[in-house]
Amino acid sequence: MPRTDFNNLQTFIVVARERSFTRAAAQLGVSQSALSHCIRGLEEKLGIRLLTRTTRGVSPTEAGERLLASISPYYEGIETELTALSELRGKPAGTIRISSHDHAASTILWPKLAKLLPEYPELKLEININYGFIDIVAERYDAGVRQGDQIARDMIAVRIAPDMRMAVVGSPAYFSNHSKPRTPHELTEHNCANLRLPTYGGLYAWEFAKDGKELQVQVQGQMIFNTTPQMLTAAEEGFALAYVPEDLVERQIAEGRLIRVLEDWSPAFPGYHLYYPSRRQQSPAFALVVEALRYPAPQPRSTTA
Repeated sequence: MPRTDFNNLQTFIVVARERSFTRAAAQLGVSQSALSHCIRGLEEKLGIRLLTRTTRGVSPTEAGERLLASISPYYEGIETELTALSELRGKPAGTIRISSHDHAASTILWPKLAKLLPEYPELKLEININYGFIDIVAERYDAGVRQGDQIARDMIAVRIAPDMRMAVVGSPAYFSNHSKPRTPHELTEHNCANLRLPTYGGLYAWEFAKDGKELQVQVQGQMIFNTTPQMLTAAEEGFALAYVPEDLVERQIAEGRLIRVLEDWSPAFPGYHLYYPSRRQQSPAFALVVEALRYPAPQPRSTTA
């Protein structure tokens, strides 16, 4: 077979992954016509169609899917090794992409990783807010963040936060017109801000536990959101009750702007973990991020004779 321009192969990988000449062109910094020319040249050289073009975009043919699956790992390995060379210059470099819940991004990722940016100017961070259980390998993320009990066994998990609890809160204005629920079952009588989860397309059932008894309540209300900050705003403004991480409302509760209920029904959940494929080759930049996020293991208590 004639020798193939490796730049054309790289162009094919980007177009096939993005399934769009427009997005691929923006990512590569070239024109769409140049991309089309590269793909046509590659297809002519190989003698087979690699992409199917439609009015909605492009998608790999069977041959294109096979080529993408076979060559992508090699290109990813090359990119990792080239990035690793930055270690020889003394400063880790490269882009680290992380998929995360907005709560973890705001309270853990950003506070810790922001400290690295001034010291490592060639380090770039991309944090994508996502409530769904996405495939970080297929979506080309370096890592993801989930609670410890939600991570697949074939992933490496690094704890980045302590265990967490959720809180049911409402404003004084709300409770001036509604009685406080004494049990989770009484939440069905309240206006609650619901959270829609993209993975299943359904509404999140509020979770409770007490004296070894676990309980899930499918609450009802006028509002449905897909992120936590809006639920909290609805509670603060007196429209509804919200079920949110307790660290987000500690100040509002202390200041009297929110009232917590059902605290004795609030269980502890496994804290956030950073997870990534076990086969992933760690670049210096990625290793730096992992160590910056790692939650310190509790030290054993010393005993005295």
